Amino acid sequence: MTTINNQFYIGIMSGTSADGIDLALVDFSSNTPELIASYYQTYDETTYQQITQLYQPAMNEIDKAFALDILLAKQFAEAIEAFISQEKIDRKQIIAIGNHGQTIRHRPTITADITAPFTLQITCNQTLATLTGIRVIGDFRTKDMVLGGQGAPLVPAFHKALFPNEFQDVFVVNIGGIANVTYLPVDTKKSILGFDTGPGNALIDDWYKTHKQGRFDSNGEWAQSGTTNAALLKNFLNDPYIKLPAPKSTGREYFNLDWVNKNITQFINASAKDLQQADLKIEDIQATLTELTAQTISDQINVLSTKANVYLCGGGTLNTHLFNLIKHKLNNFNVTSSDTININSDALEASAFAWFAYAFDKKIPGNIPAVTGASKETILGIEFNP
Repeated sequence: MTTINNQFYIGIMSGTSADGIDLALVDFSSNTPELIASYYQTYDETTYQQITQLYQPAMNEIDKAFALDILLAKQFAEAIEAFISQEKIDRKQIIAIGNHGQTIRHRPTITADITAPFTLQITCNQTLATLTGIRVIGDFRTKDMVLGGQGAPLVPAFHKALFPNEFQDVFVVNIGGIANVTYLPVDTKKSILGFDTGPGNALIDDWYKTHKQGRFDSNGEWAQSGTTNAALLKNFLNDPYIKLPAPKSTGREYFNLDWVNKNITQFINASAKDLQQADLKIEDIQATLTELTAQTISDQINVLSTKANVYLCGGGTLNTHLFNLIKHKLNNFNVTSSDTININSDALEASAFAWFAYAFDKKIPGNIPAVTGASKETILGIEFNP
């Protein structure tokens, strides 16, 4: 697998769906990043609950967060060791680990409660470096926020590296807990854009877990058993964040079950006394939430371009019903999974953070001001040695 010319970096992260740990081994010895291997380690139910409980303020959250910071670093280290063993990787050839960590809060704007913007990813970088014996580059979002940016999305810079010479517009859509879109215009006079469109899997999963067994709606089967309620969907789409222009970013602290229930209550108060009178079944709400994700993604793409290649990636691509909804709404576009062009959709974000570690070493700016809103380009990350 290895030669003297390889430039191997490992990217590791867990998304806001908190399903598990994604790893990617990427070689940067050529002009285009090459994914060599990937690995996934599922979180057990206890870890999943510990993470998701921190998405909202609660009692004793500092103790819980920083204990989990260490516990996750140990789990990340175990995943890296399993990955190295499985792929028979010579760890001496791994230049660094790019660690995104696990986002538990993302507060990019000042509000009545938030007097200074911040973002928080846990999974202790120093612990990870010490346990693996490999240099770690982490904390990629903070500096962008210091420069007035939202610290997100960051992955458009990596997407730009993946598609250097295209002949028509490209969109990369990552559907995690939150959905984000990267727009790479073929017209160099236009700016590269990237932003969170709104909920991805987050609300679909939250509603499913509340009413069914399991963490997610496999292939959107439950959603397909219901009917989209147009009036409720309109109520969802009137949310201020969805109407907000880019640059913008959001997180699970905003789009969550409380958000769903608040909107349902508003809808019922305006039309009926209860769900039954509103002629709204729980499966109809699931169908409407799935439609919401598809609509918010497709609306933004339709605004920005009339002809493009649209590559979907992330956990949401496994929801065939959601995938088909997006494809139907973008029937004038070439919509496909990134897998079709040999870019592993499950490993794309982990690959991105391998690239951020590489960019740190090569002094390549990791942010795009037009995307994040930062005042200037800058090199992102902090180095942690074993």
